[in-house]
Amino acid sequence: MSGRLLAGVRILDLTRVVAGPFATAALADLGADVIKVERPRTGDDYRHGPSPLGQTSLAFQNTNRGKRSITLDVRSDAGRELFLRLVEHADVVVENFRSGFLDGVGLGVDAIQARNPRCVMASLSGFGHSGPCAGRASYDIVAQAGGGLMAMTGAPDGPPMRGGGALGDFVGGLYLAFGIAAALLDRERCGRARALDLSNQDAIFAITDSAMTIHQGIGATSERVGNQHPFAAPYGCYAARDGWIAVGTASNKLFRALCAAIGRPELAADPDYRSHRGRSQRREAVNAFVAEWIRERSCEAVLAALGPEGADLPCARVESPHELVNDPQLVARGMIERHPHPELGEVVFHGNPLKFSGAEPRERALAPELGAHNAEVFGEIGVGADELARLAAAGVV
Repeated sequence: MSGRLLAGVRILDLTRVVAGPFATAALADLGADVIKVERPRTGDDYRHGPSPLGQTSLAFQNTNRGKRSITLDVRSDAGRELFLRLVEHADVVVENFRSGFLDGVGLGVDAIQARNPRCVMASLSGFGHSGPCAGRASYDIVAQAGGGLMAMTGAPDGPPMRGGGALGDFVGGLYLAFGIAAALLDRERCGRARALDLSNQDAIFAITDSAMTIHQGIGATSERVGNQHPFAAPYGCYAARDGWIAVGTASNKLFRALCAAIGRPELAADPDYRSHRGRSQRREAVNAFVAEWIRERSCEAVLAALGPEGADLPCARVESPHELVNDPQLVARGMIERHPHPELGEVVFHGNPLKFSGAEPRERALAPELGAHNAEVFGEIGVGADELARLAAAGVV
């Protein structure tokens, strides 16, 4: 019995760029057989990006690890029929085209489930398949703007800010992976294959920190507060001599420990500061005395005083992703994966954050070359070498 949680699950992956491929990479990490279906000749647009000259982009390598790749023009009659033959053996079809595209080429949910009633259909689009905005174009920044996150992000005196690292796409991808896993569980319990209609705007709106609920209840609006917390202080990033330190004190107990650590124990007893309300109302003063203490010290000295060997406060140095490649905690947790690559020498991936007991790593370590598994995958549904050559000559694969 395999130690891969999703072993035996076959996913036809029509997604491209970021959100969808990230979701299916997470499922491949757990053992699913993810077959990435790409356009002949050009493939996923994300193959073209930051990389050594002439090589598939490193971002594509990371978000498509562990998959198999086939090429197929699903807009052609022959390509559509070939895809439906693949559907007969699939558990999930997942796509992130603009709403309506697959229906337009005859591969909507009705066509998929007519061919295989047990096949889950999972769709991620900018605004979903219903409502007045269905079918509108979207990117990460549009989802963050339309979902309410940008209005909450940034300095109080600055413009709305997009969360870094294509946050909106990755949030959408996480919901997509979660939804697929839930649909597979439901299918096994109830015998029905559902269709998932996920809107990236919905996904972003769902993580806006209860802001709408609070506003509707008490009328409070979510203003931009930068790195601060609307209800707790100090809570932010502070400049040390050689970097930045993030500190969070979201309880009176933690604030008392902070005051003792920085040599200001009297502040913890001061009526102006001993409650959350008092500190949040005097945020600038609180930040000023914390910042003054931190700026005179190195990051190492600050963490020694405030970290687990000192006051045991929630705190960390602000690290860039490239600085974390040798981070001892991430290395110990298996979050830095290094794999030999035939052209690149080595690729370094983010590991799988889901740590299940007894789970084996994914079967295929790397991202696939375009169409690398055409013969293998199409052969599994009875397409022989001669037929495959004819399909290739016709531009179908």
